[in-house]
Amino acid sequence: MEFVGFTLRNNLFVAPMAGVTDRPFRQLCKKMGAGLAVSEMVTSNSLLYGSAKTQRRANHDGEVEPISVQIAGAQPQMMADAARHNVERGAQIIDINMGCPAKKICNVMAGSALLRDEPLVGRILEAVVRAVPDTPVTLKIRTGWDKNSRNALSILRIAEQSGIRALAMHGRTRACGYTGEAEYDTIAAVKAAARIPLIANGDIDSPEKAKHVLDVTGADALMIGRAAQGRPWLFREIEHYLKTGTHLMPPRVSEIHEVLLAHLEDLYEFYGVDAGVRVARKHISWYTRGLAGSAAFRHSMNQLPDVEQQRRAVNQFFHGLAGHGERLCYIAPGDDNESEELAA
Repeated sequence: MEFVGFTLRNNLFVAPMAGVTDRPFRQLCKKMGAGLAVSEMVTSNSLLYGSAKTQRRANHDGEVEPISVQIAGAQPQMMADAARHNVERGAQIIDINMGCPAKKICNVMAGSALLRDEPLVGRILEAVVRAVPDTPVTLKIRTGWDKNSRNALSILRIAEQSGIRALAMHGRTRACGYTGEAEYDTIAAVKAAARIPLIANGDIDSPEKAKHVLDVTGADALMIGRAAQGRPWLFREIEHYLKTGTHLMPPRVSEIHEVLLAHLEDLYEFYGVDAGVRVARKHISWYTRGLAGSAAFRHSMNQLPDVEQQRRAVNQFFHGLAGHGERLCYIAPGDDNESEELAA
């Protein structure tokens, strides 16, 4: 697929999710079949550029190109400076966050809160595009602030006039959060009016759903978020189904075990062992959700304080699963307590 000047493996993108799409997760999803992975959002506040959290989020060492970095904020000049700062540090695509529904983001008029102020949207988009004239800028939005103020078509027009190269849409309003069904009809209406690529996002959790969303929206690409948590092979499953109309076999227990262990090692190296253990807990929970005995395992695993005990517990759990069958089907992750920290 050709996308904003880059040739991608396919039209399956990893959605930016705060606290999830760090470098280890992005690399894993690309290895498993994703054509593009957008980073978790990076602050536009220059005072935080030197913080360990911001530097980790901007770490793309060894990552498969192109490097897409999402920035968040509400002030045009700060957003422009943030775009320039990240391009200087390797970003090849700048993505602007106007889709995050989290209260801590919307309370400072960033993320999806910006959809309530269309003139400000225009000023931010124009400032960022001017700041990085040689770098494609993309935009992530929702369908609107609430069901009474769906303004995605207006935002599309502003984006196109500002020089935005592609638009990703989560098919819900900010007020909907992650509840209810995604509005594929709204995405289809925006796609029909768009002169730039449109990426559909929301509730894409299976190969069949991916084909359905492409068919009903006419979208150029799909963006997948929560369904890939603990299930990164979803990208190869969708890729195969879209190409052949047939299903890949579910992953073997041994492969799930190997993928998880490699993911854990990347997390320990990336965050350091103490923080790595804490970050790894949610990933272990996602990988094991829906598997026999996983509820009790997750409860005990969350009490383990160090790397060695965490590794040992994972190995014991998967060795025990080997007797239940060679292959296992996963239940896709749904809404959970993590939803407040996820970027749209």
